[in-house]
Amino acid sequence: MFVMLWAAIFLAIPATGLIERRTIGVALLVIGYGAALLSGLLGAAAVAAIVVLLALAYAVLPPRKPAVRRAAHAVFIVLGVALILHWVPGFHNPRVIDAERFTADALPFTMYLNLDKPLVAFWLLLMFRWVRGPQNATLALAAGIGGWLLTAAVCLGIAFALRLIVWEPKWPADAWLFLLNNLLLVSVVEEAFFRGYLQGGLARLLDGHRFGKTLAIIIASVLFGLMHLPSGGWLWVLFGAVAGLGYGLAYRFGGLAAAVLAHFALNATHFLFFTYPMLQPRLHGA
Repeated sequence: MFVMLWAAIFLAIPATGLIERRTIGVALLVIGYGAALLSGLLGAAAVAAIVVLLALAYAVLPPRKPAVRRAAHAVFIVLGVALILHWVPGFHNPRVIDAERFTADALPFTMYLNLDKPLVAFWLLLMFRWVRGPQNATLALAAGIGGWLLTAAVCLGIAFALRLIVWEPKWPADAWLFLLNNLLLVSVVEEAFFRGYLQGGLARLLDGHRFGKTLAIIIASVLFGLMHLPSGGWLWVLFGAVAGLGYGLAYRFGGLAAAVLAHFALNATHFLFFTYPMLQPRLHGA
């Protein structure tokens, strides 16, 4: 049951990302979340959150009145943030990496396979074609690589200079699971919400404004940085905001695929080649 559950949810991400394969994506979601419910991983509050998302899907599109649609978007933003930050009760996400040190000098790292956070991306990818942004494979690859190199040079460079991380190439036993989870349940989810929905939506609202697209990138990046406050403090807010600028530029020129590539490549570079998540505090500046 556990393998079927996560195989269905992992496969649902690329399936919902292809608009012509939406039926397959929905079927995989029904299988995955149905198995989660039968396995006791979804409580009453989690089921209620899913019902609210279904109601919002009805309310957010024409022919509903503009006021109803705006209200549905507002509710989704609140619920989406709560799901991303794991503030909605009832989701019993399984812990698959438990306080592991990938290197002897690193802080321990814990990872869950999340059932709450991916709902945000599933909803967006199924509801709105425009969150995908530009659809050109060549531009997506170029913009994604450019965004990765930019964010890696700035974020990892600063972290290295501050002795928050050091050069430590590795391939831990759990590397494949970390990378798979980070691509499908972290990078795709966060980029669909912050770049595809918030940045893309703000760019549409500010269409015609001289600096509309620039403002959209900056606002989405600041909000993305603030998302890191509960787990990492203000230093990680700063890193998140700076990284968000790189992901935002990738999205601006290459669409959602480019933003996901830049985000995942930065995280993979950090994980595979440097201290992850960071050095123990007593080792800073050693």
